[in-house]
Amino acid sequence: MSTDVYEKLAKHLDDLPSGFPRTKSGVEIRILRRLFSPEDAELALRLTLIPEEPRVIARRAGITVEQAARRLEEMEKKGLILAIHRKGESPLYMAHQFVVGFWESQVNKLNRELVEEFEEYLPTLFDLKSWRKTPQLRTIPVKQSISVQHEVMPYERAEELVRAHESFAVSNCICRQEHHILGKGCEKPLESCLTFGMAAETVARTGRGRAISREEALEILERAEKTGLVLQPANAKDPLFICTCCGCCCGVLRSIKRDPRPASLVSSPFRASLNSDTCTGCGTCVDRCQMEALRLDENKAVLNLDRCIGCGLCVSTCPTDSLSLVRKPEQRYVPRDIIDTSINMVKARGKMRLAKLVGMQVRSKLDRLLTPK
Repeated sequence: MSTDVYEKLAKHLDDLPSGFPRTKSGVEIRILRRLFSPEDAELALRLTLIPEEPRVIARRAGITVEQAARRLEEMEKKGLILAIHRKGESPLYMAHQFVVGFWESQVNKLNRELVEEFEEYLPTLFDLKSWRKTPQLRTIPVKQSISVQHEVMPYERAEELVRAHESFAVSNCICRQEHHILGKGCEKPLESCLTFGMAAETVARTGRGRAISREEALEILERAEKTGLVLQPANAKDPLFICTCCGCCCGVLRSIKRDPRPASLVSSPFRASLNSDTCTGCGTCVDRCQMEALRLDENKAVLNLDRCIGCGLCVSTCPTDSLSLVRKPEQRYVPRDIIDTSINMVKARGKMRLAKLVGMQVRSKLDRLLTPK
């Protein structure tokens, strides 16, 4: 029975926007076994992407409302599902995808065996074909790399994304934490992942991070620029998080780095531009670039635009101002919010996935109508 429920859960997770592809080795099932008890897996199967009250989920799962409420609360604390808490109201619960999702919620709880299994799964998990159509994250430039000559939208500035919210939290970067466990960690800051609004409240409430002020959030962005971290918010105009990523540890950057043309895989409004005449060949930009888009040749920097993701890290520290950011001639569509992002991610994975998402929504509406209050 327990094996069957994990197979069903894997299929259920694969129907969610970011997917959960199968492998010949079955490593993805081993990961689920480590994170979900058979009872947790059974209940997770009953959740949809629509926030629902425990009474609705209880009816679907064939258990009492009290049992559902208790177990859902426990699963949220484990980071396995999402919950929406509104003052004076019962929590609403919904399914959580694997990444970005309940994997990141395992921060501070990792062990070597789990990390090794994730590393084994990563090449299969990261679907470059779907990511190229609708990336789950986007790259925005660091503050000091943006020229005053550019007209920059608010969602293209990390500082403006922070100022748009009132609640903030910071947590450890799970990618760098994984690599420290494997003995491959870098010296970049560990406490560096920012969340806003409802996501920040969840991080602080569940103990996966700590609540911070807007001022500290802005300081973390400044530190990210100084230490050479790429800013990657969710691919939306109103994202609820910003990852600060390094090319040696970040699962996303490492995955797109394997492709000969990382620029084709990212959603980024800018790309670098190099003036070779003023370049002195100091090599600072080569060290800062996380995508290996820059190299030195005869004491001059050489820029490979196929590898440039427009993060601006090379621009902000160029001593001769030989590097700048220019807006790409063709701008990719930026989803309105996380819901719009999810729908576009599902579309990128095919019509069948979209039909299943619609079916999930219909089932939720019917169950809410049929469940007594």
